[in-house]
Amino acid sequence: MFDICELCEPETLAEAKAIYAANPELKVIAGGTDVLIRMQHGSLAGAGLLSLRCIPHLDEIQLLADGTLSIGAMAPFTRIFEHELIRKLVPVLGEASVSMGGPQVRNVATIGGNLCNGAVSADSASTLFALDALLKLETAEGERIIPMRDFYAGPGKVNLLPGELLVAILIPREGYEGMGGHYIKFAPRKAMDIATLGVAVVCKIRENRFVELRIGLGVAAPVPVRCFEAEAYAKGREVTWECVQEIARLALKPAKARSSWRASKDYREHLIEVLAQRAVAEAVKRGGGCCAN
Repeated sequence: MFDICELCEPETLAEAKAIYAANPELKVIAGGTDVLIRMQHGSLAGAGLLSLRCIPHLDEIQLLADGTLSIGAMAPFTRIFEHELIRKLVPVLGEASVSMGGPQVRNVATIGGNLCNGAVSADSASTLFALDALLKLETAEGERIIPMRDFYAGPGKVNLLPGELLVAILIPREGYEGMGGHYIKFAPRKAMDIATLGVAVVCKIRENRFVELRIGLGVAAPVPVRCFEAEAYAKGREVTWECVQEIARLALKPAKARSSWRASKDYREHLIEVLAQRAVAEAVKRGGGCCAN
């Protein structure tokens, strides 16, 4: 049994925001794959829950008039992986989505819940970092849109204001158009395991030169990070193996790897360099380029 003192199930977003504004101590629950486990373990004993499951349209995936791809915060990972727009425009996010847990978890777990947990190992986070995604946050008083890099405040902490709900993830056209991409999740087991490292790369190639490169890392630091120095180095350079190797070395710069029971600091740093090289090479290939010797 779960120790729940209250369960609110609003049927509209406006109702949810009003309830949350009046009761900011409520714990928001989306798919419940993390919240319910924490309750079962006793860390949220006696909590009140605000469920978003009955609110229509929060799980929609759509292309807006300006070319922005909008992904509702309540969209489960199975829907994201299978959706035509994801496969056509941001297949790298589909790769990340299908790597998350097993089929049963992906059918229930939502992308919004995955981000709001603040877990550095969230498979969607590093990919959305690389895609320059924005987050649409709403309260009863209004809304704000912030870049992904401003959302993570520390391990397990996110910059949500009191009464604020994540409503949608927005990927502007310039974040995905003309990009090749690849996501690599490294974990001891191939399925249903937390990432030891996640590497997401998107790039735009023209005449076998880097027009743009973005690299997002998960579990390489206390929060997901972008590899800005590596990205700046790549811009305008010819795609060669030597260039890709240097990009991978520079990808270590923002990392603050640490030792844990899952991997040592040295091993994580080795993984960052090796997997960054592989991910960049594959993203280049998917973007129409090739790594010349």
